Amino acid sequence: MAVHLPDSRFDERDPMGELRSLAENAGSTVVAELVQNRERPEPGSFIGKGKLEELKGACEATGAGVVIFDNLLSPKQIANVEKSVERKVIDRCELILDIFASRATTHQAKLAVEYAQLEYTYPRLRAMWTHLERIVGVGGIGGVGTRGPGEQQLEIDRRLVQRRKVQLRRELDAIHQRKVREVSGRNSRQFTVGLVGYTNAGKSTLFNSLTSGGAYADDRLFATLMSRTRAWELGEGQDVMLTDTVGFIRDLPHHLIESFKATLEEATHADLLLIVLDVSDPSAELQYETVKDTLEELFADAAEAARRAKLAYERPETVLLLNKADRLPDNSELLVWQRREPGAIAFCAKQREGLGHAELRERVLEATAGPKSEVVVRVPLSSSKTIHLIERQGEVRERQYENGDALLRVVIGSRALERLASGEAGLRVVADGAGARGH
Repeated sequence: MAVHLPDSRFDERDPMGELRSLAENAGSTVVAELVQNRERPEPGSFIGKGKLEELKGACEATGAGVVIFDNLLSPKQIANVEKSVERKVIDRCELILDIFASRATTHQAKLAVEYAQLEYTYPRLRAMWTHLERIVGVGGIGGVGTRGPGEQQLEIDRRLVQRRKVQLRRELDAIHQRKVREVSGRNSRQFTVGLVGYTNAGKSTLFNSLTSGGAYADDRLFATLMSRTRAWELGEGQDVMLTDTVGFIRDLPHHLIESFKATLEEATHADLLLIVLDVSDPSAELQYETVKDTLEELFADAAEAARRAKLAYERPETVLLLNKADRLPDNSELLVWQRREPGAIAFCAKQREGLGHAELRERVLEATAGPKSEVVVRVPLSSSKTIHLIERQGEVRERQYENGDALLRVVIGSRALERLASGEAGLRVVADGAGARGH
């Protein structure tokens, strides 16, 4: 069941396609689909009275046991619809939480999912105990003793949920802080690249084709909820750290984003982000907008956290990969995307070499090296490894030898030079390119 409001985002060619896929990934069999267009939700039941009757009739005709809404409903609305249709009702948020719970395998992912589930459940506890509301304690109506077992159980549950939320929040915050330190330390030592995109866009497949692998990849939504980082050999003596992250989805519940901040830290603090888009999907445009909106939210959170810590924050550069381009019947759609997003790369993640791979490596090598300039560096002749790295990562235009040192006038990227200067003993920058000619 979907209610389309004026600001709703959905694929007009298949309005129920994503909800259908989510339901099937959760193990359900879809037997009927209903859509209603409204200016605003009905306060009591989200859908209108006529559509509610139609929904009840569809449930009885098909024998459906569960009604799934492609919207976020209030506890009261869920309770009212359940009473009318006499079936269990869940909304989009609960459905996504169920899928996340079934996919969570690591300790961190399980904690994050449990916290998100408690955030979702807490305001709905009252509706869970309505069957005890009519039973009151001894003492009559009003005053002491009027709280029945439902109200007592509600208070007990609320205390238990709050206590567990505090415990989980403490553990997740500790994981988040540790992840921030890990990411910060890794980024200071090496160039980092993050993979982001809509769920099932091919991120894990790409990760496995570019690195030694290890990421679980499957043709289903949210195949993996954990991040993995591996070295990606680019050639020319360069490698970067590549990280796969959890996929995004339209209307992803905010408390899920909050819970998975430790995983998404890899994306917000990477030097470069590769946005993987399944360009063969009819909903590609909607998916791309969702990814951009989610990234904006994450970047804003990261910038605010940096501001509070009195640190600088710089958004990562992004490159759009038009994945599964080999599935398109012709190049017309690719050309539309490349006109819209200059620099987008047509790609096929399933191939270890082939469509788009060489162009991607070249783009990442350029980003890794940074803006190029001409400088003079002084390196001890005994540091043959350092000289070799300079020759591989830059273009040496002139050599001079002086007092056991090599003076090299070289065109090299600023980031590459910075890494060499910090990691190789004895390397010093002594002049810019202009100073080299007069040396």
